[in-house]
Amino acid sequence: MLKLRKSEERGYFDHGWLKARHSFSFAGYFDRHHMAFRNLRVINEDIVDGGSGFDTHPHRDMEILTYIVSGALQHKDSMGNGAVIHPGEVQYMSAGTGVLHSEFNPGKDPCHLLQIWIMPRSSGEPPAYDQRRFNVGPMTRIAAPDDDPARGEAIGIRADTSLYAGKVPTGTSQQIPLKHGYGWLQLVKGRIEVTGDSGTVSMSAGDGLAISEEKAVTLRVSGDEAAEALFFDLP
Repeated sequence: MLKLRKSEERGYFDHGWLKARHSFSFAGYFDRHHMAFRNLRVINEDIVDGGSGFDTHPHRDMEILTYIVSGALQHKDSMGNGAVIHPGEVQYMSAGTGVLHSEFNPGKDPCHLLQIWIMPRSSGEPPAYDQRRFNVGPMTRIAAPDDDPARGEAIGIRADTSLYAGKVPTGTSQQIPLKHGYGWLQLVKGRIEVTGDSGTVSMSAGDGLAISEEKAVTLRVSGDEAAEALFFDLP
């Protein structure tokens, strides 16, 4: 089954310095029909003005991944980590028993990012941090379960979920297998058609797709520009 979540149906807030869209209930946005999907709890698409950011705030028992689309974001946390994240880099923070952090756009141009929260397989672990650069091609695995011996260069996370980032050229298609039959596809740029056993769905930038009880789906770029997407292989 393929269930489309249109971009304009997401929660939206304009805070002046921050424009945010929420795929699932978050902060002041509540939608009982969109609380989470499997163990995927948050996908926030944020645009942060230059010279602005999120003051120091706490997190606990959540796997947090930050994917930069454009611009840069500076991170500082109570574990002593401090870094600037750029496109092509992925930041991971396992909040565990508790962590404080801040996020700030140090540049003049807006920073466009997606922040992802995944529910961990267990609670009470010590906080952890990682940041890596990836040469993203068609569906590159950028995060995987930390106990997966075949995860390679992917960041190890404390959840039974794999995250892929992909840039699919125009005029091409790609098949994605689903390990457990469930997944979520978040389209960052472009237009694509997604085909599974249950039919075909057309997606535009910002749309999300909940995938249930499918062995595989095929992505085909339907626009005249390359598509960029995140795919979550979920338990």
